[in-house]
Parts: sequence; structure tokens; C-alpha cells
Amino acid sequence: MDKREQLTAMDKILRELEDLKNSETAVLKKIAQIEAENMNLGVAVLELALPDIHEHINTSVEQVNEVISRFTEHRNQFSKDHKLEAAEEAPSAS
Repeated sequence: MDKREQLTAMDKILRELEDLKNSETAVLKKIAQIEAENMNLGVAVLELALPDIHEHINTSVEQVNEVISRFTEHRNQFSKDHKLEAAEEAPSAS
């Protein structure tokens, strides 16, 4: 795999990580919605379980954000080290 292909693969991984973050954020919103609906019902099993699930998913979203940040830095350094950023900008300049 050449350097350009590696950069393309990194960009694909970043898109997939963003998709993962968006999916987990949607799950987090759904849990919050269920928690809110349960306020009227007061079902103990949900009151006990949902906060832990909410915390777990929230932690996961934070971890994915950290990975995205660190991997973006890695990707950008890779691009700079192999002088690929100039090649990326050239098509948009024309």
C-alpha cells in the first residue's frame, strides 16, 4: 500500500469513527428519552438500570471523541511527513 492509499484509508477510518460517534450519540439521546418517559411511570427496574447505561454510553462517546482527535493528529502528521497535503490541496485550487 503506497502512502496515498494509506492516507485514503485513514480518511475512511476517520469517517467511520465519526459515524460511530454519531450512532452512540443517538443511543445516548434514546436512553435520555426513555429516562424522561419513565419519570411518569416510575418503574424501578428502569430507574436502577438506565443511569448506569447512560453513563457507560456517555463514557464511550468521550472515548471515541478522544480517539478521533488523536487519530486526526496522526493522520495530519502522516500527510505532512510524506508531503501529501500539497497534493491534496492542488485539485481544489484549480
